[in-house]
Amino acid sequence: MQELTRRPRRLRTTPVIRDLVAEARLDADMLVQPHFVVPGEGVSEPIASMPGIRHESVDRLVETVTADLDLGIRSVLLFGVPEEDEKSADGRAAYGADAVVPRAVAALKDRLGDRIAVMTDVCLCAYTDHGHCGLVRDGRIDNDATLPHLARMALAHARAGADVVAPSDMMDGRIGAIREALDGEGFVETAIMAYSVKYASAYYGPFRDAAHSAPGFGDRRSYQMDARNRREALVEAELDLEEGADILMVKPALAYLDVVRDLAEAFPVPLAVYNVSGEFSMVKAAAARGWMDERQVVLENLHAFRRAGADILITYHAREALRAGWLG
Repeated sequence: MQELTRRPRRLRTTPVIRDLVAEARLDADMLVQPHFVVPGEGVSEPIASMPGIRHESVDRLVETVTADLDLGIRSVLLFGVPEEDEKSADGRAAYGADAVVPRAVAALKDRLGDRIAVMTDVCLCAYTDHGHCGLVRDGRIDNDATLPHLARMALAHARAGADVVAPSDMMDGRIGAIREALDGEGFVETAIMAYSVKYASAYYGPFRDAAHSAPGFGDRRSYQMDARNRREALVEAELDLEEGADILMVKPALAYLDVVRDLAEAFPVPLAVYNVSGEFSMVKAAAARGWMDERQVVLENLHAFRRAGADILITYHAREALRAGWLG
């Protein structure tokens, strides 16, 4: 028998050795917990399609984020869910004087200051009566007419104290429009995390239930990316960087790890991934039936995102992973 001089298994013999040589590592600072903010007071209602995730009013949100901070979650991403009667064709409630997200940002910053990073989703879909991410003209999404509304929404968030605004609408030119608006109002330090590579995906199903944002007609394939395309992602990311993006994002995460790797290798800027609602809820559903070990699957997914090159992990699993000590 040939003598073996190279034995990779030597570095797998004990948990300590495996941890010592691990290539992809996780820590709490990489995690971003998403939240769904609703009008009212004292509201904390479970979202049926997303176990463990809730609709919360501003007062309850502040309590939750404060408790999460004790776990080590220092970054949040806020989504507003307005009342149905506040929706309109142009989504103007997104940047109204009493919009729920600016109120939530201000409350969080008043309580926690710079102990947390507050990120806000910038998109009109939850605020339009047709459910699309842009204004509709003659049955089509009017890209350029949408940009001023997105800029106003981002400004409303920045005025409230948001650290990072995150445009998710996928309109061409929206990063430049938002950057110009922010700088023009003196918010030069407000960062932009661009949903640069956002695919038209069936993995968003539970989110649309949570955000009450399903399109009322057609779909979003005319502005979100085609799942068959890979090279196009580099074009989208490069344009966003040229227009002023500070952080790039790939969404969804799990089905697009090749794209995550492409961006990580091509651009020397922080890269985020969004471990989206469908990816989250599939794991939850399978674990509830005893079909999978939830801890092991969540860690495998998070390590996959890191291995592919992601620096920032936006995931609904963040709270549970830290509370249960899954990261070690």
